[in-house]
Amino acid sequence: MGVILIRTIILYALIIFALRVMGKRQIGELQASELVVTILVSNIATLSIEDMNVPLLVSVLPIFTLMACEVAASVMTMKSQALRKIISGNPCIIIRDGVIDQRVMKELRWSTEDLMEQLRIDSIFDVGEVSCAIVETSGKLSVFKKFESREATAGMLKIPIENECDSPPMTVISDGKFVPDAFNFCNIKREWVEQELEKQNLTAADIFLMTLNRRAQYYLSVKNKRGGARK
Repeated sequence: MGVILIRTIILYALIIFALRVMGKRQIGELQASELVVTILVSNIATLSIEDMNVPLLVSVLPIFTLMACEVAASVMTMKSQALRKIISGNPCIIIRDGVIDQRVMKELRWSTEDLMEQLRIDSIFDVGEVSCAIVETSGKLSVFKKFESREATAGMLKIPIENECDSPPMTVISDGKFVPDAFNFCNIKREWVEQELEKQNLTAADIFLMTLNRRAQYYLSVKNKRGGARK
């Protein structure tokens, strides 16, 4: 039992490392080659876990080989547009000015239900609202609405932006620990945050979540307390 546990932990760590090296894409964003490698890696890893007679090296070597092939393929596709088209394919325009391209639908083997489902995910229920829709190489549908169907923006309404922040809030404290990268983004020093906490007789260890933007506006959620406070 102990041997199985150790082999499982080793393979788990190896797969996490391999996926980190290959990139951060979500499952729904994987290219065909990336999805194939992911499936193969998971299947190969189970060999040494299910059968104790199979040496661990039998799983480790193929995983490293697949990882190296995927990284090499990624580098080559970055440098070669022709190779990128062969491996990843091309984006396809499926809707132009509210008109569905049925030829592209047949090439992609999409049904009308598939198309409408993808549009509904983007909160679009009327094809006539779409100026252009593109099926990306990952299979995701990117939609550009017609002008009259777009949501109103501050620019369209000519709303003054002097009192608005030009950056989203970033997490600076998560479960009692500082997030260093957030300070660089917000252009605010950690010492300032610590001083603000001291004013409320708090330390980072007391904070469940703290977000902060570039205007030094922050949200606090203290551990073991419901809700939060903004300032």
